[in-house]
Amino acid sequence: MAPIGQSVERTGGSEILARAKARAALVPDCLVEARRIANTVSAGWHGRRRRGIGENFWQFRPYSPGEDMARIDWRRSARDDHTYVRDKEWQAAHTVWLWADLSASMMYRSKLGQVSKESRALVLMLALAEILARSGERIGSPGLMEPIAARNAAERLAAALAYADNVTGLPDTSMIRGSSEIVLIGDFLDPLEAIMARIAPLSSRGLRGTLIMVADPAEADFPYAGRTEFTDPETGEKFTAGRAEVLAEDYRRAYAASRDALGAELRRIGWSLIRHSTDRPASEALVAAHITLSGQGSAR
Repeated sequence: MAPIGQSVERTGGSEILARAKARAALVPDCLVEARRIANTVSAGWHGRRRRGIGENFWQFRPYSPGEDMARIDWRRSARDDHTYVRDKEWQAAHTVWLWADLSASMMYRSKLGQVSKESRALVLMLALAEILARSGERIGSPGLMEPIAARNAAERLAAALAYADNVTGLPDTSMIRGSSEIVLIGDFLDPLEAIMARIAPLSSRGLRGTLIMVADPAEADFPYAGRTEFTDPETGEKFTAGRAEVLAEDYRRAYAASRDALGAELRRIGWSLIRHSTDRPASEALVAAHITLSGQGSAR
């Protein structure tokens, strides 16, 4: 299923080149916006801490029979009638792969949306890279950038995006192993079977994944009436509705059912779906991604 209400002139290689140039011009502004949002959200971003070996204190927790008594914190335990263990924080860097679909359908923006889906996807991708890099995680992007642990990971990812020839479709992911996580950002309007066919191999390798479904509000609300021509930006196929408002109820029902079916399939394989509309602040999706990646819950 392709986005509605957008006409795209199909000119083969020249169109791809023009879109690549437009994306290159868009990336610097998206990086600035991503850093602004990252600075806003990071005040409540407490990292992705896990119990393990390390030097930094994480938490006190009750002692369990059979544990090494050398780990007991006797000073804390002396405060009440319980015995407590001092946990250290796991300090091994984790790898998070980030990918955004920048195909033609992502260029859509209606009058109801603040920005295009492409712009919002880039901002979310770069903001995630910025905050995860600050937390010491290794950041990579399949087909664009090998995993790196660096404070300027977002800037390097932005450079890779700006000079990429064509970022459409999920690239080769054979290099991603089960100890990693992957965040996929796109509109996910393809048939459910096609989406799951791309995701299932990742899940079967033990990857933990999160999909951020970026939508223009018009794609869910269908605010059209009268004679309206719709163009599929991927294929150029056109459809003309004599009275678009007659289709609205059935369309909204089908759109919601498709979105719910995707969420159900992802939950079945242990993945998460975050729904985000471009008329909402990008920070909302970023906070939801933090909750999911931190293991504090599962967004829907």
